[in-house]
Amino acid sequence: MFAGWLDFHRATLELKCAGLTPAQLATRAVEPSTLSLLGLVRHMADVERGWFRRRLAGEDAPPLYYSDDDPDGDFDNLDPTTVDEAFATWRAECDRAREIAAALPSLDVMVTDRAGRKLSARWVLHHMVEEYARHNGHADLLRERIDGTTGE
Repeated sequence: MFAGWLDFHRATLELKCAGLTPAQLATRAVEPSTLSLLGLVRHMADVERGWFRRRLAGEDAPPLYYSDDDPDGDFDNLDPTTVDEAFATWRAECDRAREIAAALPSLDVMVTDRAGRKLSARWVLHHMVEEYARHNGHADLLRERIDGTTGE
């Protein structure tokens, strides 16, 4: 169930970005927000990487688009010429996340988050569905602002 909903929301983000130019994907919501569709793709690549690779698989996978010194780099440091790279990276992180989730012996596997809390793999998957659902709402509004397209 979690895998199905997570893939639904991943596909929804992809759909919200489909058919737009790099400049449109980098279009900001409204000042002072730095929110954009390209920023959301970059953000979700790092979210996938953090929860699945770092937390669930214990891999050494540092953040791609942000740092402690630049915590909003995924949204702030956009270059429309990097759209293809950003989408390829996000898709690769989604693929790796699917592999990690499929290999879990149980959804009761426990991980520790950045704050030191113990969380189950079930919690992580539920959180990922929530994370995408929230950001897909943002994506819907961003897309409507860019070209009037609405809907799933």
